[in-house]
Amino acid sequence: MILSANYRHGLGRESKGSWTVDAVKQVSYDVLVRRDLLKTGDPFLAEALRGCVAAAGNSSDRRLLVVDEVVDTIYGSEIDAYFSAHGFHTSKLVIDAHEQVKNWASVDAVLAAMDGFGVDRRREPVIAIGGGVLCDVVGFAASIYRRGTPYVRIPTTLIGLVDAGVGVKTGVNHRAAKNRIGTYAQPLLSLLDTRFLTSLPVRHLGNGMAEILKVALVKSRPLFEYVEQASLCDLKVLFEEHKHTDVADYVIEESIHLMLEELQPNLWEGTLERCVDYGHTFSPTIEMHAVSELLHGEAVAIDMALTTGIALDRGLMREAEAVRVLDVITGLGLQPWNDVLKKQDLLVAALEDTVRHRDGLQRLPLTSGIGEHVFVNDVSAAQMAAGAAFVESYAGDLAGWQESAA
Repeated sequence: MILSANYRHGLGRESKGSWTVDAVKQVSYDVLVRRDLLKTGDPFLAEALRGCVAAAGNSSDRRLLVVDEVVDTIYGSEIDAYFSAHGFHTSKLVIDAHEQVKNWASVDAVLAAMDGFGVDRRREPVIAIGGGVLCDVVGFAASIYRRGTPYVRIPTTLIGLVDAGVGVKTGVNHRAAKNRIGTYAQPLLSLLDTRFLTSLPVRHLGNGMAEILKVALVKSRPLFEYVEQASLCDLKVLFEEHKHTDVADYVIEESIHLMLEELQPNLWEGTLERCVDYGHTFSPTIEMHAVSELLHGEAVAIDMALTTGIALDRGLMREAEAVRVLDVITGLGLQPWNDVLKKQDLLVAALEDTVRHRDGLQRLPLTSGIGEHVFVNDVSAAQMAAGAAFVESYAGDLAGWQESAA
């Protein structure tokens, strides 16, 4: 549960022809982990979807579902059967949701579906069922349709469960810029079902583990050690149905808790020093530069590797710790090195764009030892080059070892 208290409100008349309007909107939403949401005999999902709009008065059983194309291929018949069995009258929009189409055209498709369905802006929340991209697109569309229409998230990827599915930010890419247009719009409810993870390709499991590692590196050594254990495992086995181990359960639940712990007091980002921006200083530019090549978490992993090298160069980490971090990144099936790190002009431009986003300062979170962080405002091009050189050297050593082992 996330709450933002309504501290004060009122209307002040300063003088003739001058007023001050003072209002605070109270925000509350639930983030719930529940396995097997689509089991027809379990009324939990139906009750949750009706209960989250009960305060609006007369209930409605009409729902617009926006479902990722891949999810619909695997789970579409279960989705249809569940909503039918529990008395919902639904319309379903299936969209191909991935980073290359995280744009206004996808938002417009959702808006058109909402208009065609005739969504009641109080009693009929739109249901987003898919990964982080789909949740962002649907959340953005809902937030601007009739100036705000409720929506519910059911993320189906690991990155959706631990990152995109739990906060309040929505958005899409614009003019080759990552999430350049968007809103802050909380869902009524986020429902997290780990069963969806059993059908994910291993690459997408690693993609989500990058975001879990991010939180661990800046907030929790114990979580890092669990992620380190996971990096030594086959991720498909780790998250496989009936083999869903304590390690998998712990890293998911703990990373969500730590993420919400950071987000709750700063939902609207009034404070721009955010440790959960770790791995997100250079990665937006890196990701858009190689959008057809990299998933979001893969770009974050490259950013974390680079900033680990920067932290090492600044004396914030010991080399053994820095190597340990890169070992975990590699063990998760992620690549710490990408040739984009050779492009110093791109890295400088990425940092400059981040400075504009963070109100004129770098506010760059760096690890000061595993599980700890500091914010800095003076990272130089030379330090970026040193950080990149460390990662390149590590990657070269790793390639040499792998070649000799073969």
